[in-house]
Amino acid sequence: MIYIRSQEEINKIRISNQIVGKTLELLAKEIRPGISTRELDKIAEDFIRSNDALPAFKGYNGYPASICTSIEEQVVHGIPSNRQLQEGEIVGIDVGVLKDGYYGDAAHTFAVGNIDNVRRQLMTITEESLYKGIEKACPGNHLSDIGNAVQMHVEAHGFSVVRTLVGHGIGTQLHEAPEVPNYGNPGRGPELKPGMCLAIEPMVNVGTFEVESLTDGWTIVTLDRKASAHFEHSIAITKDGPLILSTRKVR
Repeated sequence: MIYIRSQEEINKIRISNQIVGKTLELLAKEIRPGISTRELDKIAEDFIRSNDALPAFKGYNGYPASICTSIEEQVVHGIPSNRQLQEGEIVGIDVGVLKDGYYGDAAHTFAVGNIDNVRRQLMTITEESLYKGIEKACPGNHLSDIGNAVQMHVEAHGFSVVRTLVGHGIGTQLHEAPEVPNYGNPGRGPELKPGMCLAIEPMVNVGTFEVESLTDGWTIVTLDRKASAHFEHSIAITKDGPLILSTRKVR
């Protein structure tokens, strides 16, 4: 079932997503060579709880941390640890928040110090593709128009879109219907309507789109072990078009 949220509900989803956005802004100031992903996790959890909210990922299906920290070839769901970030790496950070019964969810990929041109372009194109997808989240369009816009932009620049992982609806559950693929032909799937709330999240690889799971049961990596980037916003569809709920300033 795809939920149509009231304005009151959208406001609550936005409050949770604003905490997500502020968490990402805070983490952006901390990312540097030598800091561990476990340290970033603690910073995030402390900040989320200081806003009378809960880290939505912690304990979700047994997940052991408050954020996901996915480094280099790790696509998503990387578990924070004592591993220290290294100069030249990229790290995708995914944050979820639960407040007053409503969820927020967003992700951003960061450079650790100076990175090479391939990684820089990967990050740029992935983030651009997110906004290309968001632009299609308008009443009267269809769900597949979002993924098609993402795929066309990514592949035009020589990168690949992960197929087996998707975005999702968001509201009183972290993951709700519908699934939001980042590829596909336009004009298919449910018609988009005001009140729908979606988490749109392109996951883009330098090499093959194929991925696999590590033995920890969570971390997804590229099959060829080349770098991957992940950007995500939660949005609400309004009569005037998409409204980004998880705004942040990280530059």
